[in-house]
Amino acid sequence: MFTGRTDTPCCLCGSPTTDRRIEVPPRAVTLMENSGPIAWQDIVTPVTLQFCADDWELVRDLAVEMDHHPLSRCNVAYASFDLREDFEAMLNETKDAVDHAEMESRLLERSREVLADADDPMTETRDLVEAAVIDAALAELDAVPSTAE
Repeated sequence: MFTGRTDTPCCLCGSPTTDRRIEVPPRAVTLMENSGPIAWQDIVTPVTLQFCADDWELVRDLAVEMDHHPLSRCNVAYASFDLREDFEAMLNETKDAVDHAEMESRLLERSREVLADADDPMTETRDLVEAAVIDAALAELDAVPSTAE
């Protein structure tokens, strides 16, 4: 679904100039500000979050040093993701729910591999931050039963 935006601002402060980006699973949207009206079950791609240089330092410290994620402070309105097309009303048919299990498993497996190689000098800080955020977010989501389904 094209929303007309070609650039994505910093999800923490809204700055139009961003420095880094990470991807998180669609279910992580529920941890973000203003996520109430978003049907995360209809998101068909990983959610991309952009950060300005100043906020990136905070995100890096939270994720790498404190093993936490910044998602509760991120505005979902500044996130980038694709929603599945909705023809249910027009066709009078109900589509099957999107199964995110495979995407979450793939993202979590990749994240755990990155975290296991954290001491490798070839591992980039951005990859470590993304992996730590995914790991912390999914751990938090799995600890609290979902009422959104």
